[in-house]
Amino acid sequence: MKRAFKYRFHPTNEQAAELSRTFGCVRKVYNLALEARTLAWYKRRERINYNATSAMLTQWKKTQELGFLSQVSSVPLQQALRHLQGAFSNFFEGRAKYPRFKSKKKTRRSAEYTRSAFTYRSGALTLAKMKDPLDIVWSRPLPEGVEPSTVTVSQDSAGRWFVSILCADASVKPLPTLDTAVGIDAGITSLVTLSTGEKITNPRHERRDRARLAKAQRAVAKKEKGSRNRDKARIKVAKIHARIADRRRDFLHQLSTRLVRENQTIVIEDLTVRNMVKNKTLARAISDAAWTDMRSMLEYKCAWYGRSLVTIDRWFPSTKLCSACGTIREKLPLNVRQWTCECGTTHDRDINAARNILAAGLAVTACGAGVRPQREFSRTGQLAAKQETLTAK
Repeated sequence: MKRAFKYRFHPTNEQAAELSRTFGCVRKVYNLALEARTLAWYKRRERINYNATSAMLTQWKKTQELGFLSQVSSVPLQQALRHLQGAFSNFFEGRAKYPRFKSKKKTRRSAEYTRSAFTYRSGALTLAKMKDPLDIVWSRPLPEGVEPSTVTVSQDSAGRWFVSILCADASVKPLPTLDTAVGIDAGITSLVTLSTGEKITNPRHERRDRARLAKAQRAVAKKEKGSRNRDKARIKVAKIHARIADRRRDFLHQLSTRLVRENQTIVIEDLTVRNMVKNKTLARAISDAAWTDMRSMLEYKCAWYGRSLVTIDRWFPSTKLCSACGTIREKLPLNVRQWTCECGTTHDRDINAARNILAAGLAVTACGAGVRPQREFSRTGQLAAKQETLTAK
C-alpha cells in the first residue's frame, strides 16, 4: 500500500529561491499547455495528448522568451503536463469540469519530483538543482527500508514549507475482523452522534479564533493594495486560518481513526454539503464542521484497514422515522431536539437518526439494494469500495 508522509521543512535562502522559481515554471508550463490544447480543439478540432505537449515543452525551452524554463529541473515540468493530462481525462469521463488556468495568487504552490530528480540516503533528502539536503522536521519516522517513489514540495498561503513523501507502507494492512457496526448522524452542536448513544461535541475550531481572525482581516482591509504592509497583514490572516485548519484536521483524524478501529461497518448519510452551505444562517457552522473531510478520511481509512463504509441516500427520513415502530412523522423542525412517537417512545432527535441510519445501512448490506458508483480518492489511487444507498420511498 502506497502512503504519503507529510513533513514541514525549513529551506535555506538559496533553496527557497530555487523552489519559488520551480513553482513559477510549473505554473507557466501548465498554463501554456492548457492554452495550446484549448486552441487546438476550438480552431482545428484536434486533440493534443501528453506526448505532444512534452514535445512543445522542448521547443519552448529553446526560445528566448521561455529560455528560463531550462534553469529548473525538467521533472516537475513534465509532471505538470501529466497532471494536465489527468485533468483532461477526468473532464472527458465526466468526473470534473474543464481544466482551469493556474493563478499566481490563488493556486497552491507545489512541484512534484519523481525518483530521477531526488536522492534519499540515510534520512537526507536532496532535490535536483540543489547542493544541500532539505532541513526536514521528522515528526514521525518513515517506515524502515522504504524507498520514496515521489516527492512533492509545496508552500501554503501562510508561508510554511511542506514536503510530501510517497512510499510503500507495509504496516497498512487489514485489522482483525469485528462484529460491531455503528451509524453516524452528523450535526453542528454535536459533530457526530453515534447509534450507541454517544455524542461527540463539535469543538468549533473557527469560533475559538473568530475574534483574532476578524481583527487581522480588518487590518488587511486598511492597508493599501499592492503594498508590503498589506502582504504582511495577509500572511497574518493566513496563519490564523492555517492554525484553525490544523486543529480541525487533527481532531478529525483522531475521530475517524477511532471509528475505523472500533467498528467493522460504518454507516453514514450522503450529505450534499455544497447545497447546505447556501443557508446563510448555518453556512459558517457547516463549513467549520468539515463533514466532507470526515467522510473522505473514513473512506480511505476503511479501504486501508479492511472495513466497510455504507452510505445511505440523502433523502432517507432518518430524523422523522421512529426507530421503535417505524412511524414517520410529518414535520420535525430543527428546534425540536426531542419528540414522542405515537407508540409512546420518546426519542432524542440525533440518537434516533443515528439508529435509523445504522438500520438502513445494515438492511442495504444484507439485501443488496442500490449501489452507488465507485469513487476514487487521490491519497492511495485506489477505488473505494462500492457504497450502497437506500432510496427513500
